[in-house]
Amino acid sequence: MKCPHCLQGFHYTYSHKKIDDDKQGSWFVVSSLCPECNNLIIELCLGNRGNYDPIDESQRTSRKFMVWPKGSSRPPCPIEVPPEFAEDYTEACLVLPDSPKASAALSRRCLQHILREKAGVKQSNLSDEIQEILDSQTLPSYIAEIVDSIRVVGNFAAHTTKSKNTGVIIDVEEGEAELNLDVIEALYDFYFVQPELIAKKRAALNQKLQDAGKPPMK
Repeated sequence: MKCPHCLQGFHYTYSHKKIDDDKQGSWFVVSSLCPECNNLIIELCLGNRGNYDPIDESQRTSRKFMVWPKGSSRPPCPIEVPPEFAEDYTEACLVLPDSPKASAALSRRCLQHILREKAGVKQSNLSDEIQEILDSQTLPSYIAEIVDSIRVVGNFAAHTTKSKNTGVIIDVEEGEAELNLDVIEALYDFYFVQPELIAKKRAALNQKLQDAGKPPMK
């Protein structure tokens, strides 16, 4: 797993203690210690009645709530991304452990904002806007594939509200909220991080050319 304190990956070992039962099942406190930063990670988890195993394949759909640290285990928004594009993403990351539905609503709205402002797609609905950016063939193939997967995983054909009113909080498919954030991170890198990196390298090269008495790159 990835530590929400230091964001380093480590082999997941844990201890857990049962709190009590209710009509939903059995509630447990699950804790683990990150070997990298030596900070404690605490979750409140709902398991099958009488038992809970965080690494049991059959129980991965159990409800989990991050108690400590209260924050996001996703990578921080790159500093190259302007605040008007970063705000929804950051909030979507923070609410993900408590409400995947709310996180997905925020990330869909963030995705639509990126497509409209950076890709220049016509304002329509998110599904059509995704198709427009794919048809333009301006995205690298690996990003285009993951962008298109949002419609498939989110089952846009059955849930048209996700496309027509992106900020509405409605049920999400398993893994949908996380996928949305993965897509936004890829688009951040393409539209903000890499252009800034290339601009800095170009400026450094032009400075060297100027120092050598040569004309700058056009």
